[in-house]
Amino acid sequence: MKIRYLIILFGLLCIWNACDKIENNTNDYTQYHSEIIAAETLISLEKYEEALIRYEKLFNQYDFIFLRDYKVAAQLSLLTGEKKKGLIYIKKGISNGWELGHLKEHTFLAKHLLASDWEQIEEHYEHLHDQFLNSIDTTIRSSVHAMIEKDQKLAYKAYVIEDEEEQEKFISENFPEHSEKQLFDLIDIIEHKGYPGEFLIGNDFWVSTILSHHNSQGVAYVREDTLFDFIKPKLMQFLKEGYISPYEIALPEDWKKAVTSEWKESSYGYLIPPNISNISQINKARSAIGLPSVQLRNKLIAIETKTGMRLYLPDWVDGIIKIEEK
Repeated sequence: MKIRYLIILFGLLCIWNACDKIENNTNDYTQYHSEIIAAETLISLEKYEEALIRYEKLFNQYDFIFLRDYKVAAQLSLLTGEKKKGLIYIKKGISNGWELGHLKEHTFLAKHLLASDWEQIEEHYEHLHDQFLNSIDTTIRSSVHAMIEKDQKLAYKAYVIEDEEEQEKFISENFPEHSEKQLFDLIDIIEHKGYPGEFLIGNDFWVSTILSHHNSQGVAYVREDTLFDFIKPKLMQFLKEGYISPYEIALPEDWKKAVTSEWKESSYGYLIPPNISNISQINKARSAIGLPSVQLRNKLIAIETKTGMRLYLPDWVDGIIKIEEK
């Protein structure tokens, strides 16, 4: 059982956003994510001005923009000498949940912004943050936050058991009932409000982590489980409708594949490194949900190192995803 890995992973991801949206617009977000990949391809080629133009065109076409994309556009603006535009996208990011503490910890922003720029940001912060809080469902957010806290408490109890056999016993005796209740509660929220992800509650990893916990309970359980299979088609629909990003699907899917294959392979190449024989299949799966190919992701990691920008690629893998020989 890789429960230790998942707990550590959640710790790395755990960033507070915060919460009344009832429905998203009718735009097809499949194309949205394809456009992001096109922009990221330009970034990988160091065509930063062209990439920024691509982002701006996208922003004009869709009502809801994922926070990650405002963050990248802000940095591209600063990198290309368009500070005024960069400040605009920073403010848009704040109205989408970018917190002041995280802004101030951002080394790339610190390098490009003056004290007067920070004064301007702080002057508008409360108003912009209130816009964010008024745009999301605080009631559902609170419910989901309570769910993830329950998940983490139980997962931590398993984590501190050092004997692997005892840990497996604890998991098999305690996780199934807990996790199934979590998923039934999640299904109830989905049926009445929609998927509680970034669009609805301003958080893109709580539910993804709950689903990943569910899919990490051991080979026999996960192979027989039907709850995640019931939810999965809904995830694809919500992806198309703009409730969630591809990354909110990728992690629980990778866990399901990794566990059921007994840690021989994963759907998107995060938990189990791809190899030369399955990289084409993995890239096809990534493309189907709007993720960049493994090779493009690795090029973006190199751009981060070269420019100092943060492109907000999931840190489920530290650095590049290595393609193994087999």
